[in-house]
Amino acid sequence: MAIKLGRPLERSRIGPASITTGPQSLQTGRAGLGDGLELPTRPRRNRRTDWARRMVREHVLTTDDLIWPLFLVDGARMRVPVSSMPGVERLSVDEAVRAAERAAKLTIPCLALFPYTDPARRDEAGSEALNADNLVCRTIRAIKKEVPQIGLLCDVALDPYTSHGHDGLLRDGVILNDETVAVLVRQALVQAEAGCDIIAPSDMMDGRVGAIRAGLDAAGFSDVQIMAYAAKYASVFYGPFRDAVGSSATLVGDKRTYQMDPANSDEALREVELDIAEGADLIMVKPGMPYLDILHRVKEAFGVPTFAYQVSGEYAMIMAAAERGWLDGDKAMMESLIAFKRAGADGVLTYFAQRIAERLKTGGA
Repeated sequence: MAIKLGRPLERSRIGPASITTGPQSLQTGRAGLGDGLELPTRPRRNRRTDWARRMVREHVLTTDDLIWPLFLVDGARMRVPVSSMPGVERLSVDEAVRAAERAAKLTIPCLALFPYTDPARRDEAGSEALNADNLVCRTIRAIKKEVPQIGLLCDVALDPYTSHGHDGLLRDGVILNDETVAVLVRQALVQAEAGCDIIAPSDMMDGRVGAIRAGLDAAGFSDVQIMAYAAKYASVFYGPFRDAVGSSATLVGDKRTYQMDPANSDEALREVELDIAEGADLIMVKPGMPYLDILHRVKEAFGVPTFAYQVSGEYAMIMAAAERGWLDGDKAMMESLIAFKRAGADGVLTYFAQRIAERLKTGGA
């Protein structure tokens, strides 16, 4: 019922309570209208103070939720900025060890390693991926020597090593599935021998998780985990990452014949189900924020340890908006991570990991 104007003391009934219009209506509680609104439940009571909000908080972000991706580059004492990812640098092996030491102090449990491969070392077959002394393997050994308590996750795919920029072997413009899987198994074994803790196949070839699991087990690496990029979409949000690993300049065509169609969600459940059946210990959804619905469906359907990758494009958008003063960067960073937790993620790969951990350690939220 509309409230009549022009009669300050007239009362109008709204639900079970009376509200007086005019100046007195601006007052609440006993000073205004006696008992005010007769509400049996007032949700704002649980939001009134900081301690109350913390006490009823449904999802909490901790440093245990973080995996910190590092980009690697050959050389010594090298920190090369990635222009499309403000604040992110390619690190030489010695600098990656320093980053691992920092991660340990911040109680970040795991690092993910991605190499920038010199173009001279790239070829059609991605042969450098099988070199036991390649940049990733040298970094694994160096970090495990100095910071053995840090977990290391290694990407298994050929795109950082191929001259055509694809994740697999290419013949006449077609990605070869089974032949690629055979190479990926060998790549996984090279990384496991160097000391990698989690093998993370990101290539999206059919059957690669089962083949890698069998290869690891046969070689005595049954304790090495597999985190499957199970629902990895053909996304525009990977652009800055490809700059960082040097594949954007070499990529021929696109990856839509093996990465998933962004329009599909039921397909993601089938992909995840297959990877679990083939031996995946951990599941990943990639990208992150544009695919929160997928993350939620996967976690609800399977209940396995499920991770999201807050990819380079997501990071770059937040950073660019913050640099222009359009967003509070720290608050946007924290809110985005809570969104992953709320959707069901057990952890997140994020380039914000160090900043988030530092904020959490100093009591930031």
